[in-house]
Order: sequence, then structure tokens, then C-alpha cells
Amino acid sequence: MKRAGVIGDSLSHSLSPAIVQAAFDAAGVEARYEAWSTPPDELEARVASLREDDVLGANVTIPHKEAVASLLDRLDERAETLGAVNTIVNEGGQLVGYNTDVAGFARALREDASFDIQGKRTVVIGAGGGARAVALALVEARASLIYVCGRSPRRVDKLVADLRGLTAAGVTITWSYWQAGTFLSVLPEADLLVNCTPVGTRGSETESESPLASEYLPAAGVVFDLVYNPPETPLLRAAKERGAKAVSGLGMLVYQAAESFRLWTGQEASVERMLEAGRAALEAEG
Repeated sequence: MKRAGVIGDSLSHSLSPAIVQAAFDAAGVEARYEAWSTPPDELEARVASLREDDVLGANVTIPHKEAVASLLDRLDERAETLGAVNTIVNEGGQLVGYNTDVAGFARALREDASFDIQGKRTVVIGAGGGARAVALALVEARASLIYVCGRSPRRVDKLVADLRGLTAAGVTITWSYWQAGTFLSVLPEADLLVNCTPVGTRGSETESESPLASEYLPAAGVVFDLVYNPPETPLLRAAKERGAKAVSGLGMLVYQAAESFRLWTGQEASVERMLEAGRAALEAEG
């Protein structure tokens, strides 16, 4: 029996075990998917354990997507560019890092939001591994403006500096410090707002909070929340009340996991079964 799992520091509400196990079962792959709760001081040992013969690999979530990169033997091009890894593959004892969040987010925009990024004005909240993947997806799809805002000037500046050299003509990527508030003037006219922070996550201290007051949300745009649990976060509820199109992060979670599944097994995952499992798990919780 093979094993895979998700590595994070707080996994009690993670849907990854349900959705990836559904993919294994649907494909007839004899593997077990587990939740590997890992505080920062145990990350190195956890990663080392992935070299065992029976381990296919792992997914990586908050807060380890950036820290894990330096512990691996090799990174693929996207993971190298981003400095963030969400999928680890055990290739005969060698650990290779990938970032499937980029493809997962792009697919979610196409299939769940029916949104064409090219030429659009976008705002990204956050500067962690998820935000880096989202920003790269927006760069690759040639959004006209990618405005990143976060609480750490150093992290936001680095994110933008890392991606600025990849932007094509007509694409502007810039940033502002959250406390300065200058991004608030851009938000109402944005075509797409993406929350890449954990604010609003079920079971967290911010469960009842939205990262933004409703009056700042783009009434004519799309509001995409990477948070998927609960299905309707405070931000998405406010977006609906504002008249914006609200999109949960469940689709992105499933699509990036399907890419991970392909890297581990060489097979295509049943996205339909994964979505069913995710919705069932959310319903059981809520």
C-alpha cells in the first residue's frame, strides 16, 4: 500500500484527505492519503520521511509552501520561479517540488468563474505561497494590472520583484502595503479580486471575519476566495450582497490536487469524484 499526504500546521478542517482518497479509489490505485500535521520545527524531519519507498509524495499547505522548497533535491520551473511548492513527488528517493496551484487557479477561473483574465484589472490580497501562484497565473494569462497588497512590505515587494521580469508588454504588476490603504482606491474598479489569506477559514480565530469591508468590493467584478471551508466565507457572502460574482476555492483545491495526482501516478484523476467528495465533506462539517 502506497502513501501520500498533506503537510501543514493546522489540518483539522482540510478537505485534501477526502478529495485525494476519492481520486485514488476511483482510479483503483492502492494508496492511502493522510493528514500530516507538522509544526515548523518538525518540517525537516517530515520532508525527510517522504523518501521512504512506500511514499508517493505530499501536498504542502499553509504555512510551509515557501519553507519546504530548500529541503528538496530539485524544483520544477514554476516552483523555482515562485520559491513556493505545493506538491512533492518522491522519484526513487529524490524529492522534486512542483507548484500545481498555478494551473489549479487558472482552471478554476475558466471553469468555475467563466472568467477570461487577459486584459483585466486584478487585485491579489496576501503575499504567501498561494498569492505567489495566483500572481504568476495572472502574469501568464496577461492581466493588464496585477495589484498585490499585503501586511509585510518585504514579502510583497519580493513577490512583485520576482515576477516583474516575466511580464509581457501591456502587463503591469505593482504592490502596496496593507496599512497604507492605497489599494482601496483600486478595488472598486477591479475586474477580479483574489483573497489569498486564510482569513475566514472555519475553525480559525478569523472564522467570522472578512479581509475587506463590503463597501470596498468590486460590485461588477469577480471575488475569488482561496478559502474553501466554509463554502461561503464572510468575504463571499459580502460579495454576493454587493452584487459581485462570488467563487469559492473548492474548485482550485480540486484542480491542483488532480495535477498532483497525475504527477504521483501518471494517471488522470476523476475531478467529478473529487468534487463530490469535497462537497460531501463540507456538508458533513457544516
